[in-house]
Amino acid sequence: MNRSPPKPVLALAASILPQRILRRALASQAAKRERLVILGSGWAGFKLINEVNTKDYDVVVISPRNHFVFTPLLASTAVGTLEYRAITEPVRTYGRGISFHQATCDQIDFEKKEITCRPAFESQDAPFAIAFDKLVLAVGAKSNTFGIPGVAENAFFLKEVDHARKIRARIIECFEQASEPNTTEEQQRNLLHFAVVGGGPTGIEFSAELHDFCVEDLSKLYPQLKNKVRISVYDVAEKILGGFQAELAEYASEKFRREGIQIKTKTFIKEVKKNLMVLKDDTQIPFGALIWATGITSTPLGESLGGVMKEERSNRVITNEYLTILDKNGQALDGIYAIGDCAVIKDKNLPATAQVADQKGRWLTYHLNRQVAGKPTLKPFTYNHIASMVYTGAWSALIDFSSKGNLKGRLAWIFWRSAYLTKSVSVKNKILIPMYWFLSWAFGRDISRF
Repeated sequence: MNRSPPKPVLALAASILPQRILRRALASQAAKRERLVILGSGWAGFKLINEVNTKDYDVVVISPRNHFVFTPLLASTAVGTLEYRAITEPVRTYGRGISFHQATCDQIDFEKKEITCRPAFESQDAPFAIAFDKLVLAVGAKSNTFGIPGVAENAFFLKEVDHARKIRARIIECFEQASEPNTTEEQQRNLLHFAVVGGGPTGIEFSAELHDFCVEDLSKLYPQLKNKVRISVYDVAEKILGGFQAELAEYASEKFRREGIQIKTKTFIKEVKKNLMVLKDDTQIPFGALIWATGITSTPLGESLGGVMKEERSNRVITNEYLTILDKNGQALDGIYAIGDCAVIKDKNLPATAQVADQKGRWLTYHLNRQVAGKPTLKPFTYNHIASMVYTGAWSALIDFSSKGNLKGRLAWIFWRSAYLTKSVSVKNKILIPMYWFLSWAFGRDISRF
């Protein structure tokens, strides 16, 4: 009597051949596809990673971090209103069908169409090269120190999750040091002076979040120190929030004054030492923590690029209205694009915001997808400004709709939170963010120091 093989064996035998055929087919397809290399995983790059056509493009992503950061809520994580996981999204989870390498790009050869990268790990730094057919620079920008000595060594920046983590640890450290029995009153006041350089949205939002943290939580846990806390905002401009309507900027200034946050405009910093800021007139201002939130400039990769047109003030690369990088003669480099904070459009003065980067990423995704399908992209990129928002503390915010009007106070705060909750990428974070908001309100922010 002939016995047939068991069903599991038949299933296994049936599955092996199709998988081999599928792998060969995929390898053959990948060889025919154009290779699209994306440098960066910020607002602009992440939009591409999510929506670019991976069936017709062989997509390779290079970034020193393996996640996207929802930067508008970064200040909230620096004081414990939100936890870090609630504002990050893993690249590999959303970039399905892509190849990802956690590395930094050190050099671009436009003629050979090849980039040289270095792994973002201390234990592994051997460089490797990747060829490309199309290249997208979305490497963002770094904080501009304006060449002021000591800023890079003694100030905190606020552009990454790791920056927020260090700020949070330093704030708690200042309060713990100030509460030691052998700390003098002068030392306490110096430790509890938190200086913020930059009167733009980032500096104002962080100052507001820090004030909430001090008033709502730290004043109860360190009652003997609450009258010694001082928050100061420094800026070289004549007023804070220069990009907002004058009425809204004045509202924010008056609100800060009522809450005891000092605003020091037309202030020029000469040098930053450890726990000491020196002004242009040689005035010395001690601080416990200095947060630097003013201006951006090109990254090391952008600085090293030769043969391309760059903006004189920030050294960022210049593109045309189709987001293609221009060489020094003003000619477009075919298949070489730049989006987000690392680039500016020629003869257009757009703000370096998440809103602009997101729209650039969306437009370039549309352009590349149509291009690989053989369809022309007729309209160049145009920026559609929706609104500018900033949190001003104590459940209030400002919304600038430009010529369409404005909104301020509690209603603006509801709009601010609703807008950012809606824009957060995943369902998971749409659940986590309001959960942490509720936990912070009900039980206070966590002050554990790691």
